[in-house]
Amino acid sequence: MKLSVLIPVYNERYLVAELIRRVLDAPLPRAMDRELIVVDDGSTDGTRTILEELAAKHPEIVYSPHERNQGKAGAIRTAISLATGEFCIFQDADLEYEPRDYELVLDPLLSGDADVVYGSRFLPRERRRVLYYWHSVGNHFLTFLSNVLTGLNLTDMETCYKAFRTDLLKTIPIRSGGFGLEPEITSKVAKRRFRIYEVPINYNGRTYAEGKKITWQDGFHALWVLLKYRLVDDLYTEHAGAHVLATLDGAHRFNRWMADTIRRHVGHRVMEVGAGIGTLAQQFLPRDHYVAAEMDPLHLEVLHNMSLERPYLEVTRLDAQRDDCFTPYLGKLDTIVCLNVLEHIPDATAALRNFQRALQPGGNAIVLVPQGSWLYGSIDEAVGHVRRYSKEELRSALEEAGFRVEQLFDFNRVGVPGWWLNGRLLHRVHMPKYQLKLYDSLVWLWRRLDRFLPWAGLSVIAVARKPE
Repeated sequence: MKLSVLIPVYNERYLVAELIRRVLDAPLPRAMDRELIVVDDGSTDGTRTILEELAAKHPEIVYSPHERNQGKAGAIRTAISLATGEFCIFQDADLEYEPRDYELVLDPLLSGDADVVYGSRFLPRERRRVLYYWHSVGNHFLTFLSNVLTGLNLTDMETCYKAFRTDLLKTIPIRSGGFGLEPEITSKVAKRRFRIYEVPINYNGRTYAEGKKITWQDGFHALWVLLKYRLVDDLYTEHAGAHVLATLDGAHRFNRWMADTIRRHVGHRVMEVGAGIGTLAQQFLPRDHYVAAEMDPLHLEVLHNMSLERPYLEVTRLDAQRDDCFTPYLGKLDTIVCLNVLEHIPDATAALRNFQRALQPGGNAIVLVPQGSWLYGSIDEAVGHVRRYSKEELRSALEEAGFRVEQLFDFNRVGVPGWWLNGRLLHRVHMPKYQLKLYDSLVWLWRRLDRFLPWAGLSVIAVARKPE
């Protein structure tokens, strides 16, 4: 294994050499290598010369200079792009944080319990340096506000020591400049449902006379970033489908409406194909046995976290078109739920045949697909839709796979104008969050009006039975 230590540096000529020495000497878990990703963020005090000399002397150092200052967040962005270790940790270039704490911070990651670990300066420990009261009040206030907005219970949101699984960290977009990094990344790991742990760390805070850079203005900037990312869902670097799922996950009333529409057809031994981030599974759990099947590794991470204290929830990687993926389930399931999945699959018939094989005689397949080829637009393209179905096409595909179609009905007629407006007219790649929030707040009305609207639904739902 390898640890990537991400070190943003700006005008630290008197301390950076000692910091690098401590990082190189810091004890690590057995058989773990290290690399130091050192980003000079436009230093003007001679720091760059020191770093160039250190990089030439130590092969563990990957050195990347910025020609102009981009702030801590900008330097961390560059460092993340260069990291090759399985784990990453942020390390300031001063001497406030002790690299000898790396083992402690990494422990929850190595045990598999955590995706992210925060090193808290405020959890009980043997000793701490006593410094500015109002600075401590500001940290506590920002942590309190962060907890209110994210639903977490951190003790130190503003800590430098944040350690991550690198594969997950690389999927988080960092947009802020300067010290907005801490509240932004905290907001996003909370929304992504990462498993977050805290451990106590040593902290030797320095005074402003000793070179401390953060000021009260940075506190107001952090406050703005917290509020911004409470409202904005910018959670993935390059994953339009995941962005849509994350946005829809917040539409609680709509998700309940969709679940209630099919609930009476759902049995006790269920497989959900294309479970995403568990939005629908939360509506149906607990069950005797619920298999959350998914292909996307990012979604599988969320589902795995969701299953930790639920022995009845099985998470599996499954390609609906591959016969062998269904072998462990042949004849063992009474329900297969497949919502908004078939439209992504080139060979939908192969997937439906696999559903039929996995069901026990008399079992149900509940299939929801987007309806209406005339609605196919930019949002469909962004999320990877191969097609939109008609009722006749869905019925034909199910019957070809050996099912008997018992019900076929429209769902969400009221959503058609919004989909057409955003996907066909405005060519957006996702539904704006404010529209979805407004729509979700009125679901109580849509549930009553939907069946009276004179056009076809945005989706069509089929309930098909495997013959006895």
